[in-house]
Amino acid sequence: MATPSLSSLPIRRLTLRDLHACADLSEDRGWPREEHKWGFLLTAGTGYGIDDPDGGLVGACTVTEYGPFGQPSLAAIGMVLVAERHARQGVGRRLMRHVLSDRGTIPLTLHATPSGRPLYEELGFKVTGRAEMVRGRFTPGGPGPRVGTRAATAEDLPAILRYDEEVFGADRTPIITRLPAFADQLRVAEEDGRLIGYAAAWPNMDTHVVGPLIARDTETAKALLASLAAHTDRPLRTDIDVRHEELLTWVKERGLAPIADNAVMTCGITELPGDWTRRFAPLTVAAG
Repeated sequence: MATPSLSSLPIRRLTLRDLHACADLSEDRGWPREEHKWGFLLTAGTGYGIDDPDGGLVGACTVTEYGPFGQPSLAAIGMVLVAERHARQGVGRRLMRHVLSDRGTIPLTLHATPSGRPLYEELGFKVTGRAEMVRGRFTPGGPGPRVGTRAATAEDLPAILRYDEEVFGADRTPIITRLPAFADQLRVAEEDGRLIGYAAAWPNMDTHVVGPLIARDTETAKALLASLAAHTDRPLRTDIDVRHEELLTWVKERGLAPIADNAVMTCGITELPGDWTRRFAPLTVAAG
């Protein structure tokens, strides 16, 4: 029997049953397996994949929607991966066109690597920002931030949801309510009993990824990041909006080194909604 062409293989929705196949795909492209993150994205969002007749996946991606249920105001695309043996054969373009068609007029965003950016530009995405990935062991030093932080409790969730929607510009309830189970740490910053920021640290291979990092100002962001670092013995990794120059300088002085640079891209909107001045780092670049 003749092997079907890649273009004839159907695109289907992925489920948690595909978790190991997704992790295998990551490993095939030299990425960490990131099963914990894949599981989060497949439950909080929607996965798309193409089955390989010889086993595994030809390619995959995820889409995470924000806004009212059934009427999303923004969708983030992530984890766009094609198996090495099927690379440069139009699979990534086909997956992206499927997502664009499926989402209609919903504005889209993604973080693009330098290698992926040309395809996204071809499909109508524009660069609207940049994020710098930093990684390393955080070393405390100098005067500490003068903002109090503490571990979040269940009673903090309504305030976190309100603050997050105000800063992000869209309702992220399905994502944020999963944070207590997904993250190893969830901390809040307060002033006079009022929430002024929150942050999480979640496990990813041998690191803890800091994200989301939402804060009233840079001093609050520093306090949250330092408090997360104080409660882990793992290296930290995070993706900081390059417009937050003071925070980037501060984390580099404390041991985190730049390891990658991604373009923030949008399609259907000229810039992301919300207040970037309080949005320091995303939960993950795969979910905007």
